[in-house]
Amino acid sequence: MDKLKHSFGRHFLIELIGCPAEKISRVEQVKPVLLQAAEVSRATVVEHFFKQYEPHGVTGVILIAESHFSVHTWPEDEFVAFDILTCGEMLPEQAVEHVRREFGARDMKQRILERGY
Repeated sequence: MDKLKHSFGRHFLIELIGCPAEKISRVEQVKPVLLQAAEVSRATVVEHFFKQYEPHGVTGVILIAESHFSVHTWPEDEFVAFDILTCGEMLPEQAVEHVRREFGARDMKQRILERGY
């Protein structure tokens, strides 16, 4: 891939596979893990919102000064989609490792996109 003339950041697309349903079903479980991930990555949290689905499943967004974190959980499939878009000075790899460990993922797929042109 050619080097970007105008880079606006890196977009981490994370798929966590084999996460125990009891760790990813409720906002009360997911929200602290994501907020801690922002903290360990040295991101600056601006605002956050998490939505509980019934009977289970969570969607959440954390707006950070450096861009955003997002999460979507499918407990019935033991699956979590987790994204970080960052355009600032932070440590996204540490956030990814924290979320993987806390959700107990058996496997992980990761893609990193350079955003820009």
